[in-house]
Amino acid sequence: MGFTWRGRTWPAATPAAVALTLALLATGCDGTPDDPAPKPSASSGVPSAPSETSSSSGAKPAARVCAKPAAGPARAPESAVTVDPDVVGDLAAKTRNSPAHTTFWLRPGKHRLESDRYSQVVPKEGNRYIGAPGAVLDGGRTNQYAFGGGAPDVRISHLTVQGFAAPHDEGVVNHDSADGWVIEHATIQRNSGAGLMAGDRQEVRASCLRDNGQYGMNAYKGNGVITDLVVEGNEITGNNTGDWERKRPGCGCTGGVKFWAVQGADVRGNWVHDNRGTGLWADTNNNDFLIENNVLESNDGAALIYETSYNAVVRNNTIRRNNWVEGRENTDGGDNFPYATVYISESGGEPRVEARTDKIEIYGNVLEDNWSGITLWENADRFCNSPANTSSGDCTLLVEDTDRCARPGIAKAPLYADCRWKTQRVDIHDNRFLLDKTVLECTENCDRMALLANYGTYPDWSPYQGERVAKAVTHQQDNRWHDNVYVGPWRFVAQDPSRVLGFEAWRAAPYRQDEGSTFRARGGG
Repeated sequence: MGFTWRGRTWPAATPAAVALTLALLATGCDGTPDDPAPKPSASSGVPSAPSETSSSSGAKPAARVCAKPAAGPARAPESAVTVDPDVVGDLAAKTRNSPAHTTFWLRPGKHRLESDRYSQVVPKEGNRYIGAPGAVLDGGRTNQYAFGGGAPDVRISHLTVQGFAAPHDEGVVNHDSADGWVIEHATIQRNSGAGLMAGDRQEVRASCLRDNGQYGMNAYKGNGVITDLVVEGNEITGNNTGDWERKRPGCGCTGGVKFWAVQGADVRGNWVHDNRGTGLWADTNNNDFLIENNVLESNDGAALIYETSYNAVVRNNTIRRNNWVEGRENTDGGDNFPYATVYISESGGEPRVEARTDKIEIYGNVLEDNWSGITLWENADRFCNSPANTSSGDCTLLVEDTDRCARPGIAKAPLYADCRWKTQRVDIHDNRFLLDKTVLECTENCDRMALLANYGTYPDWSPYQGERVAKAVTHQQDNRWHDNVYVGPWRFVAQDPSRVLGFEAWRAAPYRQDEGSTFRARGGG
């Protein structure tokens, strides 16, 4: 996993609050609170253990934005500049000729840019673009970018953006990752590359990110990190139509949304479904994520990957029918690795990295009929300066100079610990794991919960060779399952892929996992 680019604990949500959020999403309202999530306190509560008799099937649908997008104003707002779809390039020209902080109202119809592939709209600071009902900005499969440039605090709403031909790894809206953009009630669909890029303080709300060639959104900023990103109440579906993992095997370059070096993200109330590949993928030095109240379903790969990153809360999500395609392909290919629906890869809680929490906490979620459950994995050969580090050129957030991670210093404290991304301080509790293997039409490898690493072998100067990392991640790094409910024929993998355990062995010494959890083996298999 990975790609070769560089670049908070909260109070528990009550069941009533979750139901209200889902109801608001179902009606197209984003339900945004006025205040950000508060800092944690010592008395912050957690939900009681989920009831074994409750069912996720009664959950209200979330964020059905694509089928019924909110309509924009039928008349131009006061003082707005009206844009004519019959005049090719009218939007770009009027943007050039108007001052900053201008509002533009796009009349109904198909708006086009000049035919040059680099023709695009370059907003000025504080510009606002509002689409009338039926307003579409279409790139004609010729223009690469719709909105670019570095101007901050631009708003785009009630507009469909489609048919742009962005190159691989580049995006159509906010192409240059400018700061403070707000995209709301928009439909961004059927473009090549990524529908959206992201900058600091970007908000993407109540929008449809659909059928784009690579990503719905690529949260990447070439010159540094992205801070304070909000992704709320969107429908993110059908992305990666270009099937890039097959074109470039192992590229780690697809997903409904991909996050790179994002420091602070709230991802809540979205419906992420039917993407080719992973639903949500945070890859390389992300930190301080809240992922809550989402419905993640029917993605070909994992619902969520959190990779070489830090400090997150994943709570109160409905996660169902994910990883059927990729999980089956791996099994049919003879691979016994426990590829999971929630995949935590070289990621963990780190108190030295400032965030609203110092753990990865996964709680209050319902996982139903996915291809396997949660895997906590640490690659013994992946660390700063290792040729096996697929995020080559990157180092952990604890070491500024990658060259320090070399002999002889890497074999001693503090570099021995700080030169690798560690799967540590992961707390998995109060979740419901439901599995009926007959629904998946699965006979093996779809029923795993796992905590493991590989046997370190590479490079020859690595201080992590042998079983050191596998023993550490399994026994010494404070990774815990507890107070969960299991229904179905679950099995458990510990330390390495060959150790497949039943529930009682998983609970017994030396693993001692899932204290306070219940297990009922029914549901197929």
